[in-house]
Amino acid sequence: MLPLISAKGEYVVGKTVLRMVDIDKRFPGVHALKSANLEVKEGEVHALLGGNGAGKSTLMKILGAIYQPDGGEIFIDGQPAQLASVRDAQGYGISIIHQELMLFPELSIAENMFIGERPEGYGYINRKEMERRAQAVLDDLGIRLQAGTVVSSLSLAQQQLVEIARALSFNARIIVMDEPTSSLSNKEVEMLFEFIRKLKKNGVAIIYISHKLDELFEISDRITVLRDGETVGTVITKETTEDDLIRMMVGRELSSFYSQAQREISPEVVLEVRGLAKEGVFHDINFQLRKGEILGFTGLVGSGRTEVMEAIFGIRSFDRGEILLRGSRAEIKSPTDAIAAGLALVPEDRKAHGLILKNTVGFNMTITVLKEFIGSFRVDRKAERSILDSYKERLRIVTPSYRQIAAKLSGGNQQKVVLAKWLATKPLVLILDEPTRGIDVGAKAEIYTLMHDLTKQGVSIIMVSSELPEVMAMSDRICVMNEGTISATLAKEEFSEEKIVAYSVRRG
Repeated sequence: MLPLISAKGEYVVGKTVLRMVDIDKRFPGVHALKSANLEVKEGEVHALLGGNGAGKSTLMKILGAIYQPDGGEIFIDGQPAQLASVRDAQGYGISIIHQELMLFPELSIAENMFIGERPEGYGYINRKEMERRAQAVLDDLGIRLQAGTVVSSLSLAQQQLVEIARALSFNARIIVMDEPTSSLSNKEVEMLFEFIRKLKKNGVAIIYISHKLDELFEISDRITVLRDGETVGTVITKETTEDDLIRMMVGRELSSFYSQAQREISPEVVLEVRGLAKEGVFHDINFQLRKGEILGFTGLVGSGRTEVMEAIFGIRSFDRGEILLRGSRAEIKSPTDAIAAGLALVPEDRKAHGLILKNTVGFNMTITVLKEFIGSFRVDRKAERSILDSYKERLRIVTPSYRQIAAKLSGGNQQKVVLAKWLATKPLVLILDEPTRGIDVGAKAEIYTLMHDLTKQGVSIIMVSSELPEVMAMSDRICVMNEGTISATLAKEEFSEEKIVAYSVRRG
């Protein structure tokens, strides 16, 4: 029976519509689920939370009949459910809205809603009837869109609503939403949440997967936590705290991952930037980075943080100023120059700039060091494997094989692959631009530990982060940016959220 962690007794929304009992699933070399359990009620938003490799996606793919379980049972409305195919799952009213939307952008809303089931006339597709039926569904749901609108013209939030409308057109009673707000603005998130609340009132059960704890506290009724393929427990959202959830996810307080012994920073200046400027983007950028130091960069969006890092790494040109490495001026005109000089940059957007998503994990991990195992006439597979195994173990990358396509990894594991790619170059200076954005608490903790280990080995780190608790906990000093320049450089003893915010919005 699923453990319900509650101080105030049984939580009731409606009747139980779904029970997944002792679900077990194995892949080659990976025991993905170990007697996992989940219970969802009618008219409930039930959040599913867990770190990378916890089993969230696998459990939902079993619910959607994409995978078949190796053990356990699934009950719908108290009766055993036979889910041999995706169509079987749809027949039970189960619909999964994946993180990557499954819409055809060149088709209309109506055409997307009736893919595979198009209303027909006398031997032809009756588009008028298709749009009429689609519009009826949209109107019933209060979605203010025209069924004939081409999907590519919609915002991401509107496309999310179309996915939901399509699910409900098939009489979905259980809707799984996988990271539905990952690409939405704050306004679009609120629009989606308002719609979710309408679905609740209509008795639809929603399984909501997200690593964003603030969202879970706003939208969910209960939260089930998975860890290492097992169900840790289920809590009533209003009766729990972020600290409680973090303990369940990783087995200890997140603050313990931040904690660090006071480091003795070497006086050696590894990187120095003097008077760096790019008209209309940033100006008068001056700072030093010492050996083994973590130098934080923070500030509001648009303050120029990322642009400065791109200039240092040779992605972006600058008008004046100079970059010195170990006291000597460095001529960095391209990323190739930067890598040769001992710099590495983990970009803000790993999918767009950090990975070749359609290629393999192995390819992405070694693309920066091909010369170490590829000669004129042969590939040294033993050397290649040694590099891959070393960083897979060091970073705890979870992947069934090095031939796995990078796009299929979780966000945290994708970020680890990007890190592996750059660590393989053995950098002198590692620039991390929002290194924990879009990943769960467990993966964050692993990255924090890695950063500590790297500094002990003499690597110097620049960490760009919008999360003040993170940048304050991890940095030895913090540079605050405002309107394209560094408005303050704070020593550890000067750190406070109020001070950082003040320097972010005003200078001096």
